Amino acid sequence: MTWILTSTGKRFDYADPQPQQIDILDIAQALAHECRYAGHARRFYSVAQHSVLVSQIVPREHALEALLHDAHEAYCKDIPRPLKALLPDYRAVEDRVDGVIRAHFGLPAKLSEAVATADLVLLATERRDLMPHDDVPWPILDGIEPLARRMNTVHPERAQAMFIRRWVELGGSR
Repeated sequence: MTWILTSTGKRFDYADPQPQQIDILDIAQALAHECRYAGHARRFYSVAQHSVLVSQIVPREHALEALLHDAHEAYCKDIPRPLKALLPDYRAVEDRVDGVIRAHFGLPAKLSEAVATADLVLLATERRDLMPHDDVPWPILDGIEPLARRMNTVHPERAQAMFIRRWVELGGSR
């Protein structure tokens, strides 16, 4: 068996992911319940909330891509970058799932520079506001400034609603 049952009752097959297996409601549900940083933030902080925030700081033409930049994590989970680097086979599955999602929603095949930069700005902000204090530099954040405003986290149900609301604002369709 290479498939999972999603929250909307679809079967998502890792061996053969297809566009008809993708549903924005599944993505919103799963990302709202997926905690970033492998659960090591000081408070629960969902991938859905992160995605909404990234979508709000990019130019409008990149907002939908930003909202969905981690959509593959609805099916593949949010694996920390250092661990993911040790799992090339996992990365191949994740890339395949990401490609199907990007094609399904009409997104660029590769992550745009604007979204990648905004993702790093959020990472710097999250580190400052949500992670335990640590003086060790994160090389990936060299030259990246966090947002001026401080972050607050929301419960999964609210994050899910925020994600769907942002999806609708951006003209998304299932």
